[in-house]
Amino acid sequence: RVLLHIATEDYIGGEEGNMKFGTSLKNCRHLLECAKELDVQIIGVKFHVSSACKESQVYVHALSDARCVFDMAGEFGYTMNMLDIGGGFTGTEFQLEEVNHVISPLLDVYFPEGSGIKIISEPGSYYVSSAFTLAVNIIAKKVVENGKLSSGVEKTGSDEPAFVYYMNDGVYGSFASKLSENLNAIPEVHKKCKEDEPLFTSSLWGPSCDELDLIVENCLLPELNVGDWLIFDNMGADSFHEPSAFNDFQRPAVYYMMSFSDWYEMQDSGITSDTMMKNFFFVPSCIQLSQEDSFPTEA
Repeated sequence: RVLLHIATEDYIGGEEGNMKFGTSLKNCRHLLECAKELDVQIIGVKFHVSSACKESQVYVHALSDARCVFDMAGEFGYTMNMLDIGGGFTGTEFQLEEVNHVISPLLDVYFPEGSGIKIISEPGSYYVSSAFTLAVNIIAKKVVENGKLSSGVEKTGSDEPAFVYYMNDGVYGSFASKLSENLNAIPEVHKKCKEDEPLFTSSLWGPSCDELDLIVENCLLPELNVGDWLIFDNMGADSFHEPSAFNDFQRPAVYYMMSFSDWYEMQDSGITSDTMMKNFFFVPSCIQLSQEDSFPTEA
C-alpha cells in the first residue's frame, strides 16, 4: 500500500524553490494508470511543503491538487482514505498557527469530517527543533569594505568596516540543511555587550572555505574576536547527519541542560541520579553557570 506523493510549488524569498519532491499533477493520471496495471494499491496522497517556504498559499494549491488526485483516483476505482500533509513545520507556535489558519477551512471543504479520509502530518521538526541549541566558536575573522560581503548584499554607503567571521561549524556539519533548504539561522552573541556598543555589518561562514559554506549572508553584530561564542536556537531538526566527507569536521558534543524550576521539580518527585548530575557539570565554558547559580551537589 502506497501514498502518491505530489510536488508543491515552493516559493522561497520570492523565487521558486530549486528542489521539488513528488510528481506533478499532470503526471498523476499516468501514474494511476500504471499502478492499476501493476495491481499497486494506492491508498492516499502525500505532499510536503519546505520549512523554508514563507508563502502559506502553497498549502492552498497543494490541498486543491490533492483533492483533484483523489477525484482522479476514483475514476480508476481506487477508494483512497489517507491524506498526509507532510512536515516542514518549524519549532515556533506562530508558524504552526499560521499554517492551521490556512488549511483548516480548506480541509473542511475538500476533506470534510465524515468523508472517511484520515488526515495525518509529520511534525517531527516541530517537536525536536527547540530541543537543541547550538553553540559555535569564532575561529577566524577579517575586515572588508562595507557593502562587499557578497554580490547579493546592498551597499549601505557607510564608511564603517564590515566583518567576515568563520565559525567551527557549517553546512558540512550542523547547518547541513542549508544546502537543501533556506534555513533561517539567527545568531545570538553570548558575551555581554554594552547597550551602546556599535553594530557592524557581518557575515558568518563555516570552516571549510567552500563558497557554499555561507551560514548568514548579512546581519548586524558587535565586533567579535576569535574565541567568542555565538548561539543558534531551534537547531534540533536536521542538525545531526552522517559524518561529512570533510574528515576533520567532528559532530558537536551534546550536553543536557534544564531550567532550575524543572530540576527542583524532579528533586521533589524523587527523580535524581548521580549520572544525571554529572551531565550538568560537563557543560562547555560558553554556558558555564556561575558559582552562585550552580546546582546543589546534594539531592
